[in-house]
Amino acid sequence: MTYFARRLAIPFLVPLAALVLIPLQVAAANRDRVEAFLTTTGFDVALESIALASGSAPQMLGIDPDGFGSDWTRLTEEVFDTVDMHETAVAILEQTLSDEALGHAVEFYASDLGQRLVEAENASHLIDDDEAKQLEGQEIVAGLIQNGSQRVESLKRMNRAIDSTGTALRALQEIQLRFLLAASASGVIDLQLGADELRQMMKRNETAMRQSLHLSALAGAAYTYQDFSDSDVDAYVEALEQPLMQEVYELLNAIQYEIMAMKFEILAARMADLHPAQDI
Repeated sequence: MTYFARRLAIPFLVPLAALVLIPLQVAAANRDRVEAFLTTTGFDVALESIALASGSAPQMLGIDPDGFGSDWTRLTEEVFDTVDMHETAVAILEQTLSDEALGHAVEFYASDLGQRLVEAENASHLIDDDEAKQLEGQEIVAGLIQNGSQRVESLKRMNRAIDSTGTALRALQEIQLRFLLAASASGVIDLQLGADELRQMMKRNETAMRQSLHLSALAGAAYTYQDFSDSDVDAYVEALEQPLMQEVYELLNAIQYEIMAMKFEILAARMADLHPAQDI
């Protein structure tokens, strides 16, 4: 699935307990159906790709991860444990994902087009060199614009459908805020600003960050779906804009963002135990 905008929604991240307590009007899905849902839609691979986000952590703190040697790799593998993240997502989905929404999403993603989309999205999620992917995606977008292709507008619609509430930016800001505060509390960095001051600073940078996210999402979509026809892309957009699919994406985005925030907080706390690597 193409979340996380992708790296991918609520104004501020809802604690997992709150997600679990959301009242349901219909029966929630059982574990077996949730597991099948994760595989069919590709959300299981999207969860695994959260671990790749750990590469941005040192940059936020102005720290070179190479200075920690193999300890950094060991730490990130322990914190971003894929089994643990998978279990967390399944536990929440069992309580919050309705059978109706699950069935609707699975029906689409189990189709021929759906499975081809999942295959392409899974491959895109797990690319380590995100910068290279972005550059290639930007070149594709530039070519589409030059040729007057309507696909650019379709890809924009797709991105809007994936983040229908338009709050991905605030969720990502909250992840960064929680990470910085946790790093400061653990003594990894000396943070001179409080939470309110950090929020104000992020607020001032919102316009530029929102534009950057939009361009990044557009390039990512252009890269991921480059081998699909315009009719396939349009069919996908229409599927994503359906109310039940919107319900599914809002929930999955919320789960991913909360898992990311929790993992980054844990990472910040445990970075205090790392020791710089020594040359021998």
